[in-house]
Amino acid sequence: MKTEIVFPEFAEDGDEKAQLIKWLVNESEVVQEDQEIMELLTDKATFTVPAPASGKITFLAKEGDEVAVNTVLGTIES
Repeated sequence: MKTEIVFPEFAEDGDEKAQLIKWLVNESEVVQEDQEIMELLTDKATFTVPAPASGKITFLAKEGDEVAVNTVLGTIES
């Protein structure tokens, strides 16, 4: 089963876009649910994003990409 990794809406921050600063894992790596997998930078703060599921990760966005809320950044195949 594939789970999408979606740029979450940070309610306290309110920003509609962010820059994907860094993937904290390697592509095709097996990650665990809630493991921190990327860093996003908004106008106000840097956030880490946890994996929504466990499994093999595939990137759809690259480091340095500007992304909007609800953009799919990658997938996890369990």
